[in-house]
Amino acid sequence: METLKVSAHSKTKALAGAIAGVIRNEGVVELQAIGAGSVNQAIKAIAIARGYVAPNGLNLIVIPSFVDITINDEDRTAIKFTVEPR
Repeated sequence: METLKVSAHSKTKALAGAIAGVIRNEGVVELQAIGAGSVNQAIKAIAIARGYVAPNGLNLIVIPSFVDITINDEDRTAIKFTVEPR
């Protein structure tokens, strides 16, 4: 499963295109976001991606969860969004 890391400065349309591309090729994608700004960008990109894959008969569902990750030897908690077609 491919993991896309989202920042507060991620461009939503570019991220949405990446989400749609991975969904079409692999069937499922995971997004990781740390902080309110990156979570906001991730949710907006998922909503846009849903419009990108809808003409192909796909409807996306999102499963949010927490995940512990290490960045520069520091443990952080991220929100993980698993996105897959229904």
